[in-house]
Amino acid sequence: MRAGGRKQVFNEINITPLTDIFLVLLIIMMVVAPMLDTKGLKVSVPSVGPSQDVKEEPKTIQLNISAKGAFSIDGATVTPFLLSTKLRELKAEKPDGLIIKTNPDATHESLTAAMDAAQSAGISKVAVTADEEKGGSASSTDGQ
Repeated sequence: MRAGGRKQVFNEINITPLTDIFLVLLIIMMVVAPMLDTKGLKVSVPSVGPSQDVKEEPKTIQLNISAKGAFSIDGATVTPFLLSTKLRELKAEKPDGLIIKTNPDATHESLTAAMDAAQSAGISKVAVTADEEKGGSASSTDGQ
């Protein structure tokens, strides 16, 4: 023993417990990763090319979302609770899909609610566009 009762200083760090923790975390991630398979949204990008004359008008449902989140279908105001029912009724008359025109200031929640209503109504073809009327009216009121 040393004089004075001092203990010997331990200068090395034991990394075995740290390595064990990392290996356990690696195994957990390898087991959980295959379970995280999520269903994605299929989006098709339109091709750019010469325009072709359309012989007949497509029979699509027009859904507008205002900046406050109000829904209107073909000009008629619809409550969020009746949106899915109304879309289901119009699907038989207009089978070509749904076009959602949303105001840029509208919330993502209202757009998501409209897409959920379309899915529950059985509409598989959905297009989302920005409302073009907002840009013209905003630029004319900014100068005043």
